[in-house]
Amino acid sequence: MISMTYPIIGKRERQCIKEVLDSRILASGKYVAQFEQSFAKYSGTRFGIANANGTTSLHTALLMCGVKAEDKVVTTPFSFIATSNSILFCGAKPVFVDIDPKTFNINPVELEQILRKEKNVKAVLIVHLYGLPCDMDAILRLKKKYKFKLIEDSCQAHGAEFKSKKVGSFGDASAFSFYATKNMMTGEGGIILTNDTRANKFGRQIINHGRNGHCTHTILGYNYRLTNLAAAIGIAQLEQLEDWIAKRIANAKKYNEALKDLDFLQIPFVPKNYKHVFHQYTVRIAAKEKRKFIKYLAKNGVGSGIYYNSVIYKQPFYKQLGYRVGLCKNAEKIAREVLSLPVHPSLTKTDTDKIIEVIKGY
Repeated sequence: MISMTYPIIGKRERQCIKEVLDSRILASGKYVAQFEQSFAKYSGTRFGIANANGTTSLHTALLMCGVKAEDKVVTTPFSFIATSNSILFCGAKPVFVDIDPKTFNINPVELEQILRKEKNVKAVLIVHLYGLPCDMDAILRLKKKYKFKLIEDSCQAHGAEFKSKKVGSFGDASAFSFYATKNMMTGEGGIILTNDTRANKFGRQIINHGRNGHCTHTILGYNYRLTNLAAAIGIAQLEQLEDWIAKRIANAKKYNEALKDLDFLQIPFVPKNYKHVFHQYTVRIAAKEKRKFIKYLAKNGVGSGIYYNSVIYKQPFYKQLGYRVGLCKNAEKIAREVLSLPVHPSLTKTDTDKIIEVIKGY
């Protein structure tokens, strides 16, 4: 079976891990600091705050932007549930806005309608889904007009670019995940990026028990720290990220060329001046056909995945909070139709040829 993911762990990762083990300093330390600096520089921001995972990154980023109880935060319903759960962690209310059916990202026209209607919108939490940036020109125009805090959920978009500027560098804060299946990984891990000196200081307190000095705790904080072991893997992975992105893009380009004329399947849309890093290569197929197609792929040795089969507000817990079906019709329809195919950099030419052959044979 050709798998959906294949985390790469090579000699460089093993070397960095050995250095940490030999140092006997396994918790946060110089490797974390080095990783923070390297990833921030790579992404074009002043500060990076490494921490436990993508969810803690989102929660901390929201707190850094002043989100608190009773605030409203506008976000997409078509994402992993951590996006909106992090809003609930702050005691705030997620307000869901519909997506563009071509890009699967927040639709700026729909966003402005929400901003006109809703009061007390503190922030907008966008998601660069599957590795494709949002329309940052439109979103930044709305930010200037409506004066909200902007947080970028970049957990699937390491290295993605909008008009040659990397995601994670546009907002007041951004969050990345280094979960094992991401374009680069540390097993579990995350980072928050910001250009704001005060927000950076506050964020560092949040992830370390609210400390201001070794024994003084001035705010309510959490234990969201990253270990040197995880950071060491991140250092090695970041060094290779651009090569891996290039392979993902090459695999996606090969699929696009081979599959573009199939009438039962719609390939990913990438607008001009956007760099899609293809955390997922996600196609659309009619909902009534999708289950049959998945079984066919599996029977012929090709893995696949569905990200995501439901909008967030249709999850049982969110129904208890009073959200109703029909809020975001495009997102609900897309969730029934999306299917992701293997695109990771460990695929061989034989693998990609087989995937194309199998799909064309459907």
